[in-house]
Amino acid sequence: MGTFCSVIKFENLQELKRLCHWGPIIALGVIAICSTMAMIDSVLWYWPLHTTGGSVNFIMLINWTVMILYNYFNAMFVGPGFVPLRWKPEISQDTMYLQYCKVCQAYKAPRSHHCRKCNRCVMKMDHHCPWINNCCGYQNHASFTLFLLLAPLGCIHAAFIFVMTMYTQLYNRLTFGWNTVKIDMSAARRDPLPIVPFGLAAFATTLFALGLALGTTIAVGMLFFIQMKIILRNKTSIESWIEEKAKDRIQYYQLDEVFVFPYDMGSRWRNFKQVFTWSGVPEGDGLEWPVREGCHQYSLTIEQLKQKADKRVRSVRYKVIEDYSGACCPLNKGIKTFFTSPCTEEPRIRLQKGEFILATRGLRYWLYGDKILDDSFIEGVSRIRGWFPRKCVEKCPCDAETDQAPEGEKKNR
Repeated sequence: MGTFCSVIKFENLQELKRLCHWGPIIALGVIAICSTMAMIDSVLWYWPLHTTGGSVNFIMLINWTVMILYNYFNAMFVGPGFVPLRWKPEISQDTMYLQYCKVCQAYKAPRSHHCRKCNRCVMKMDHHCPWINNCCGYQNHASFTLFLLLAPLGCIHAAFIFVMTMYTQLYNRLTFGWNTVKIDMSAARRDPLPIVPFGLAAFATTLFALGLALGTTIAVGMLFFIQMKIILRNKTSIESWIEEKAKDRIQYYQLDEVFVFPYDMGSRWRNFKQVFTWSGVPEGDGLEWPVREGCHQYSLTIEQLKQKADKRVRSVRYKVIEDYSGACCPLNKGIKTFFTSPCTEEPRIRLQKGEFILATRGLRYWLYGDKILDDSFIEGVSRIRGWFPRKCVEKCPCDAETDQAPEGEKKNR
């Protein structure tokens, strides 16, 4: 019993380390600043104790803060759910439709992907979110999306309070003079009239909080719109990308086939219920999923295997002609390379002159690929993957003759 309790405490302590990251620190800082200033300013603008409207306004502010933090911490600490280590399908023949993860020593279940940050295969992985320092996936997709909804709503309410507070304070200053600090227009309802200090520092802090609230409303609101768009189609961000690549593959080879996404139930409401439930627990076990008519459980994984094989066919071998330190924005590789660094958390790889790279996709001044460490690369035994400047490499003659180009490179020419 004592051993079990110590394990629980150790795991909780490990989870608390998720807070020690720039994403949660900034996110919780914004929540704290906006919530605290909104409560302080609501006292100035609309006294909560003597009016019903003021009480409702103040209770709503507290309610926003509690719900936002509840869903935020749920998304962070409950996590997405991971594929069990050494997992394999019940029918052994089904392994031919699945990719194998050597890190987890398990087959990748349908809709799961390996996250390099979490170092585990995540069930129904949508993306790794730095703001919660965790993946968004099967178990926490609903909490994450609710956080994206509630944060803008709470910020809109807070922004309204900030604007009204600054307006009423400036109105009173202009009316009664800067040496007489009066309260807002609703103060006439109160007796006696309270005197509350609201100096330049408080005004500047409120203005700063207003900027944070408006910025959060726009940025997080756009993320909520994107999430709801894919949820109503019963997809994830990764699966939307896989579907686009499927269309590109079929068009590139002019194949007489059509890729049908297998998990779209054909009804937005049914798709919605795949993520949001009254119990808060998503449907299914995260390993097997209902599919639409004409598809089967491994329709998507088969397409992924085709894309993986296609990527190797269309990859281009490059030879490194300049050393590269692996810096995110290298100053010594040109101004254009510096300012067009890929805006992603995907890694950069260090290069040394004479090494070889297999590039699979690229931008105008950057390429993404795998460093060839030995002859076993083709079997995927040994590789280092990431972005590197195009200026540091040149195409090998054997590949230049085939006129192949990494995925995305031809479109950027």
